[in-house]
This record gives sequence, C-alpha cells and structure tokens, in this order.
Amino acid sequence: MTQIYCDIADIRTIKKYSKKKIVKGFTTNPSLMRKAGAKNYELYSREILKVCNNKPVSFEVFADDYKNILKQALKIKSWGRNVYVKIPVENSKGIFMGEVINVLSKNNIKMNITAVYTHDQTARILSKIKGKTKVIISIFAGRAGDVGKDPVPEIKKSLNMAKKYKNVKILWASVREPYNYLQASQLGCHIITIPPSIITKIEKFGKSFKNLTNETVKAFLNDSRKSKFKIN
Repeated sequence: MTQIYCDIADIRTIKKYSKKKIVKGFTTNPSLMRKAGAKNYELYSREILKVCNNKPVSFEVFADDYKNILKQALKIKSWGRNVYVKIPVENSKGIFMGEVINVLSKNNIKMNITAVYTHDQTARILSKIKGKTKVIISIFAGRAGDVGKDPVPEIKKSLNMAKKYKNVKILWASVREPYNYLQASQLGCHIITIPPSIITKIEKFGKSFKNLTNETVKAFLNDSRKSKFKIN
C-alpha cells in the first residue's frame, strides 16, 4: 500500500492534516518554507515538529558545498527522531552528493534524497548507502512529465533496484493530479507526497460517473443562474 505524505510547509495546514489517518508524513523544501513565510529556518521547522503528530517530516539542507551540507544535515537531524534530512542528489554545480550520502548513512542519519529523475541516479545513490539507515529516494515524476518525459519507466527501474534494500523507499514526488496516486500505487511506490488540495480530492475517490455528470451539470447550471445569463 502506497503511503501518502503531505507536501506542505504551512504550519496551520500541517496541524490540520496531521490529524488525518490518510496522511502518514510530511515533506518540505526551501521553496515551500519561503512560501509559508518562514524567516528563521530552524525555529520554523521546530514549530512544524510541534504540530505534526510525531509523523515523519523531511527538512532540506540549503547549503551548496560538501562541508556545509554535512554541517546542516547534522544540525537538522538533531531536531527530532521523526526527522528525515533532505539531501539533493546533486548540488547546483552538478556534483553528485555521494560522499554526503555515504557519511550520513554510516552515521545512521535518516535521509530523503531529492531532485532525482533517473534510475541511473537511483543506482548511484544506492551504491553509497551503508548499513540499515532509512532512506527515501524522491523521484520527481511530475516535473519530468512537465517537459514531456515519461517518469514511469525510470520509477519502475528504480523500484526494481531498491528491492534489495529493505531500508530504502521510493517516493513519487511533484504530483500534478489525483490520478498520480493510482499510478504510484499500481507501480508499487512506497510513498507519494501530495499537496493538500489534491489529498482532498483523493479522499473523494469512489464517485460514480453518473454522480460526476450530475455534479458537473449542476455546477454549470448554478454558475449560469448566478451570472443571470439570458439568450433572447
């Protein structure tokens, strides 16, 4: 069964969604943190941890060099037992963060390796994982689709490679529509991280086509009446 994580950094929303049984964890990133209005990264993250109901939360490093990425990762890890440190597969210069992954895994620090697109990247990540450290590999399916790339073959191959690692989970990231949840489930993804608005739609799964037709027609009718449309 594919677990649903909520992709959000807004504290009020996290507090609300932490109470939902369907939501098993949370993912954040620097862009979501900025959108949520975070000023102090650590203090804001700690506030999230107070309201997340002890569910797993991923917080991302934002340094761009080995030394400072490692320093930030160790700091973030100290914020809570349910924290996963989010590490980009490469830095902004295109350098693979394999050594960071290797060091953190040796120290049993839970990681979420992000901005992954290909099974080749997955293979390189797996080669650097040591011991039984819990690792999530986030494959950006939606962003791949945005530029005309089919993410499914890459995810399939990544899942196949990850079978050997009981401590590694493949996550479908950058969701674009509710149907992505069904796709991720059919492929056997361990996790999918989803914006709140799409989780709300998934909670309504199961409606018949007849119900959908009726709702659609009623919506059109209501809007036409509100606008007082007439054809003389």
